[in-house]
Amino acid sequence: MDTEAQHMERDRSSCPPDGVEEGSRSTHVPDRPAAPMSWGRTVFWGMLCTVALLLFSTFVLQPFLIPSGSMQPTLRVGDRVLVNKLAYRFGSEPGRGDVVVFDGTGSFIQETESDEDAIGALLRGAAASLGLAEPAGSDFVKRVVGVGGDRVVCCDKRGRLEVNGTPVDEPYLYPGDRPSDVAFDIVVPDGTLWVMGDHRSNSRDSRDHLGQPGGGMVPVERVIGRVDWLGWPLGRLGSLEGTDAFTGIRPSGADRG
Repeated sequence: MDTEAQHMERDRSSCPPDGVEEGSRSTHVPDRPAAPMSWGRTVFWGMLCTVALLLFSTFVLQPFLIPSGSMQPTLRVGDRVLVNKLAYRFGSEPGRGDVVVFDGTGSFIQETESDEDAIGALLRGAAASLGLAEPAGSDFVKRVVGVGGDRVVCCDKRGRLEVNGTPVDEPYLYPGDRPSDVAFDIVVPDGTLWVMGDHRSNSRDSRDHLGQPGGGMVPVERVIGRVDWLGWPLGRLGSLEGTDAFTGIRPSGADRG
């Protein structure tokens, strides 16, 4: 074999077979695209997140859609507030000036049979618990004016409420509203609350149930929680401003000797 033929033979023997790289080069395998999440897995995680939100709303912090203007100017129609369900869970009780959400069944409304089917009621309740729909017709938001043992009177010579003989100036009232157009003199039974809306001329509250069974008093155990934060609209986002209107109120019974 001549020299040129020998060189060609060596060149062929040194070339790897087609499609196979030399051993000194790393083998490259193209990355596989990530498989998209399956429909079933998406549904599973969506349901899991929904259940977690519902549990959080049930036991810790519940969004609440304000359905009426009875608490203006403090709360406006369409506001989303956050109700602290732990506020009274560990021995604390509602205090004068607190804004609370409560179940008015038996105090503000009588218990009635609902015509809504079970599934519809469940979906509506879930939406309300997430602040996406109006609350149940039995849920109300008002301000605590009197607690168990308090004597609440309307009104003194200057038109102010009196609690245990102490006049109360209420800066949170709707502009132009008087503390009450209805005169009353009541003693709040232990374990109950006397509640009123800040928009007194546009609020159906404890005053509307004077003379009825229960006298408009809300049992403490019916309180769902305290309104501590405004969540919507974003321009009003933040904690709900408290009030010192009831600072200095004498203990219950002090005005009765």
